[in-house]
Amino acid sequence: MERVLLLNQSYEPISVIGWQKAIRLFTKEKVEVLKEYDKPIRSKYITINMPAVVRLLNAFKRPRKRVKFNRSNILARDRWRCLYCNQKFPNKELTYDHIVPRSQGGKTCWENIATCCVYCNSKKGNKSLREANMRLKKPPTRPDWVPIFSTALSRKAVPEPWKDFCYWNE
Repeated sequence: MERVLLLNQSYEPISVIGWQKAIRLFTKEKVEVLKEYDKPIRSKYITINMPAVVRLLNAFKRPRKRVKFNRSNILARDRWRCLYCNQKFPNKELTYDHIVPRSQGGKTCWENIATCCVYCNSKKGNKSLREANMRLKKPPTRPDWVPIFSTALSRKAVPEPWKDFCYWNE
């Protein structure tokens, strides 16, 4: 119960912070407390309830972060589709392929990695696209998006005061 949901000015979740940081932001008048836990925090002079949800009062400019190169971001970039046959697959049935094979000087980078199904990966093997007589449905690129709020939470793990501010895909 020590986590606090931090919202931006338009009530969108942007982070989960500790209650101590939330109290510091509140005393500096940078946030307003929208919801509280029923857990008192006592100091020598005051007693307040622990904040559960706080909202920033001023706009802030989020620094641009580069998207990390990893399997989950490659799958998200390609929308869990094989870039050769364009079919959608579950995570476990997808792999990634070096478009220009490493044995032919291909690098492991955003522009040379394609999400693909096991069938297409075995069909292409260690060949170039021309040698395998295959084509990409779309060229892979370095993504320029970064998730706003990327903390994975299950509905059961979300504290009750947060539920009004979290959005679920049904």
